[in-house]
Amino acid sequence: MIEIERKFLVKSDDYKSVASSKTRIVQGFLNTDPNRTVRVRIKGELGFITVKGKSNTSGTSRFEWEKEISVEDAENLLKLCEKGILDKYRYEVPIGNHVYEVDEFYDENEGLTVAEIELNHENESFDKPAWLGIEVTGEVKYYNSQLSKTPFNLW
Repeated sequence: MIEIERKFLVKSDDYKSVASSKTRIVQGFLNTDPNRTVRVRIKGELGFITVKGKSNTSGTSRFEWEKEISVEDAENLLKLCEKGILDKYRYEVPIGNHVYEVDEFYDENEGLTVAEIELNHENESFDKPAWLGIEVTGEVKYYNSQLSKTPFNLW
């Protein structure tokens, strides 16, 4: 499956008042090679393993495969991950015909809040709420795999 998404910084916490859900996510990376990342995640009460391919030149599209696994398996795999486990809360925020996933990071990435929107095609139009800041799609330092290696507080 091809994932098409755009990523933005968030300039206020106004999204919280219109969020439909809030979920804690703990995730790590078994592999952070830019050609293929392998992520392990506990999202609320569910576990997942995800493989992502290399992004296209604009950074908007890449192959993604995800499989639900038990939380126990995810906890065990997290112990094998590379240094830099991420801890964040994800807010799902419906805006127009889309849902923004807003990630508020903690620990070494505290102070960073990023919104992503998944699209059906790269040129699809979407509503931009007032709390949305500058676009950082394709900026590698904002990839979760890179935040695990070089956290926001070290920039």
